[in-house]
Amino acid sequence: MSQPLRFALNRMVAPGLSLPEFIDLAHALKVDAIELRNDLAGVEIEDGTPPERVRQLCAAEGLKVLSINALYPFDVWNDERRRQALKLAAYARACGAEGLVLCPLHDPADLRSEAQRSSGLRTALGELAPILREHGLLGLIEPLGFVQCALRHKRTAVAAIRAIGGLDVLRLVHDTFHHHLAGEDEFFPELTGLVHISGVEDRQAPLDSIRDGHRVLVGEADILGNAQQIDALRSGGYRGYLSFEPFAESVHGLADIRQALGASMTHLQQSLA
Repeated sequence: MSQPLRFALNRMVAPGLSLPEFIDLAHALKVDAIELRNDLAGVEIEDGTPPERVRQLCAAEGLKVLSINALYPFDVWNDERRRQALKLAAYARACGAEGLVLCPLHDPADLRSEAQRSSGLRTALGELAPILREHGLLGLIEPLGFVQCALRHKRTAVAAIRAIGGLDVLRLVHDTFHHHLAGEDEFFPELTGLVHISGVEDRQAPLDSIRDGHRVLVGEADILGNAQQIDALRSGGYRGYLSFEPFAESVHGLADIRQALGASMTHLQQSLA
């Protein structure tokens, strides 16, 4: 009997809900872990909710906070980034979060060479590692598959983690959308700290035109191969969470997000049975 899938909810699932409502959603779905975000207006963290309040609400329902998503662009290190990192790390520790998602620069105007990007990545990770250690957090590096992104491939991140001696505090986020977009065929289950899942169903859109807005819940019509990706990770020993992260307005506008998430969970459980 294979181990059951462990699902989590990224705040992007239902950005319109209040935190208590979001926690109720997780509870109703028997999900015991969530991810918070610092890039959504009108909800925590942007609305000024104290981290102690988050900790209290989550603890009352036995919920884990897997991460705060995200420090961006983590790989362009400067005084401002250090301030942001320290502020997010302090919030993460105070609210009981286990990790901090690290997203790389995605900017068509980024004209740095590969060597400059690689150097910037290692500098940033070298500066972040002691901050993460001090706050008792994991840094979760999320390569983005977009062509213009400074860090597209997990192999590049793994080499940088090893180069700076960061294996104690740095892990990968395997995002099924970005893995597909980057055309990756390598999996690093032993270094994967979190998996983000979302589906794309638009078969007409050229691969290089697919964006966050295409990302829906995973269902029968998914073209990203979520089930196959998850199977490969689990076959390699990954036993962590699969966190739903749909960006599409069509998902955010659903009248019954609980039912839709339940259907997606059932679909994945059956696909991987």
